[in-house]
Amino acid sequence: MSTSSRRDFLRTAGGGFGLMALGDLLAREPQPAGHHPAKAKAVIQIFCPGGMSQVDTWDHKPELAKRNGTPFDPGGKLQFFASKPGNCQGSHWTFQKHGACGRPMSALFPRLATCVDDMAFVHSMHSKSALHGPAMFMMNSGFILPGFPSMGAWVTYGLGSEANNLPGYVVLPDPRGLPPGGVLNWGAGFLPAKQQGTPMQTAADKPPLADLFAPDEFKSNPRDANLLSLLNRRHAAGRPGNSELEARIKAYEMAAKLQLSAPEATGITGESAATQKLYQLADEDIGPFGRQCLLARRLVERGVRFVQIFCGAENTTARKIRPNWDSHEDLPRDHGYWGRVLDGGAAALLKDLKVRGLLDETLVICTTEFGRQPAAQGSQGQGRDHNAGAFTAWLAGGGIRGGTSYGATDELGWKAAVNPTYSYDFHATALHLLGIDHERLSFYHNGIQRRLTDVHGHVIKELII
Repeated sequence: MSTSSRRDFLRTAGGGFGLMALGDLLAREPQPAGHHPAKAKAVIQIFCPGGMSQVDTWDHKPELAKRNGTPFDPGGKLQFFASKPGNCQGSHWTFQKHGACGRPMSALFPRLATCVDDMAFVHSMHSKSALHGPAMFMMNSGFILPGFPSMGAWVTYGLGSEANNLPGYVVLPDPRGLPPGGVLNWGAGFLPAKQQGTPMQTAADKPPLADLFAPDEFKSNPRDANLLSLLNRRHAAGRPGNSELEARIKAYEMAAKLQLSAPEATGITGESAATQKLYQLADEDIGPFGRQCLLARRLVERGVRFVQIFCGAENTTARKIRPNWDSHEDLPRDHGYWGRVLDGGAAALLKDLKVRGLLDETLVICTTEFGRQPAAQGSQGQGRDHNAGAFTAWLAGGGIRGGTSYGATDELGWKAAVNPTYSYDFHATALHLLGIDHERLSFYHNGIQRRLTDVHGHVIKELII
């Protein structure tokens, strides 16, 4: 049904039955097709805000360990330091080779090390900013400025969703709070407002969506609700250019469906004891993130196209352990905590998807906004400062060639040296696996044909089966 014919229908619709039929028609509208056969049907993105240290996690640098305690001299202009750089500091964890592929993995991730043959690493990621907000925006939307559509918004704009009673793009923030940049990380920008992510609460003692159910004293007769829906539709029909109004009406319609679907999708009591143990739900530290990962699996099972998980929140309050990966003062303490959290939840997710036959059609990606310096920082020399010049991201499932890697940093892990990779290339590769040509998925806005990859990007074919 075209937009104009829908509006004509709205102008003449005269009863609750007509509105119910309309809602069903809108939910079942055919979605745009991809540009080529897809290898993945859905995406689960794990985002680790704060800036994960590549040299302590995924990027093994023996030379940095050899220079431990010596002056840090990368032989070029230092990109960003909040304080005077310290001496070279090797990884705080040992690396060992794992899997049939023999990839080195940090001892910080003993469980993920058992999944290494399913994972592919991009070691040459870099960003245009070493500030949290802009770098978060770039990794999520391709631009360092706010106001551009996130990757999840682009994906659902291009492919729609297979879920009729759940949003196509769901966000699972860390229970501690929002990430740096807040809700703009999953915004729709200039795309239709309905493409923005829908955040769900993941704490076990909270409903999945705040204010989903009306208080008893405000519950009205269903006929009144149908009349209100009709009035909303007529109001929208006279304002065809207001996508936010249309999105709000669709949100109300979706809310009615979510009253039934959301509790079912997020109700994990039916999961087996073995599954709950796999995600370590009873663990005080790992449990909340494990629950996020388990919910992500349940959502893609039910047709949700894009699920975004945040492993860490904004630095909003003083805590003994930083609420994200931003380890300026004490990296062994902070990464030690968050490494255990990520390791438990992400490994469980990969194993669970694989045993259920879902990993082949689900692209799992894990990234951060930038890396950290190879030099020590802080009064005790235990921290690391921001580094926009190098970080690592990994992918698994959904057409990814596991046990491989792409690009490399210099011998100290300071700068992307071989095949430097921006978010554009990372996004182009993810879209390709979903059957989308990143150069053809565009939206005309303010005189420019906009893309997720701007005017850049290439598909990293070395990572694809």
